Amino acid sequence: MKRTYLLIVVLVTLVAVAAVACRQTSSEKKSIVVTYSLLGSIVKELVGDRADVVFSVPNGLDPHEWEPSARDIETLNKADLVVQNGLGLEGGMEKTLQAARNKGVKFFTATDYITVRHVGPGEGIPSGDPDQAIGAPDPHMWMDPLAMKSVVAALVPALKQELGLEVDTQDRALESRLDSLNNEVATTVSTIPQDNRKLVTGHESMGYFAQRYGFKLVGVIIPSLSSQASVSAADLAVLKQAIQDNRVKAILTELGTNPAVAKAIGDDAGVKVVEITTHSLPPDGSYFTFMKDITRVITDALK
Repeated sequence: MKRTYLLIVVLVTLVAVAAVACRQTSSEKKSIVVTYSLLGSIVKELVGDRADVVFSVPNGLDPHEWEPSARDIETLNKADLVVQNGLGLEGGMEKTLQAARNKGVKFFTATDYITVRHVGPGEGIPSGDPDQAIGAPDPHMWMDPLAMKSVVAALVPALKQELGLEVDTQDRALESRLDSLNNEVATTVSTIPQDNRKLVTGHESMGYFAQRYGFKLVGVIIPSLSSQASVSAADLAVLKQAIQDNRVKAILTELGTNPAVAKAIGDDAGVKVVEITTHSLPPDGSYFTFMKDITRVITDALK
């Protein structure tokens, strides 16, 4: 009788432990790794607390140059989903990302779901850099809120299919906010006279912004879509002439731009140099604040 009683107690205990373990497993949050902070901010807005969202490239660091540590690689390999920008933005991570893909990690590439902008004739400084050749795809899609809206719309079914996450309500609210942001940016830049809507930047990062809001890309200090490219004296001479011919009001410098080079070309061309933040989130971590801030700085510099 005692043996039977003990056996029943053991069995009940095992069932209880198994039930607790099952509940713990089912309640564990999915892990989403986003390669870049600006894209990651939007993913966080979408999923809320339904999943753990981490960024690979620390906010404020250049994604063209950053390389992952052993811990970063482990986090990527254990992710339930990796959300990447694509089009070569994550230059220093390419091998790591491919290795994770080969191990079966699920991927979502944001730029697969937008209308990709390509370098057009007359943009930037003529150079032999393949990233700056006419027709080169531009990875800096976060400078257009409606491109980000397209990414959100595509990510919603991917989250449901791959992770079982239902975010339809959050999707509708987020897409509405991105529409409102686009309208707000358009209203703000409308105060800039059309003749002043000419951009000279650190590198070719403002193409989507220019395309969406009616700016002309006059030139770049680094003639490339990547901040890793170099600049020559001949390039700077061409840029100086373009600034003067187009009566550009300001040079906009950014992450990856040599400040001494920017100041030298500004002094030589007789225009002010204004710093913009195109590659990092503000202190509140919000993409919406990021876009409003950069729009304000550009508008103040050019109007």
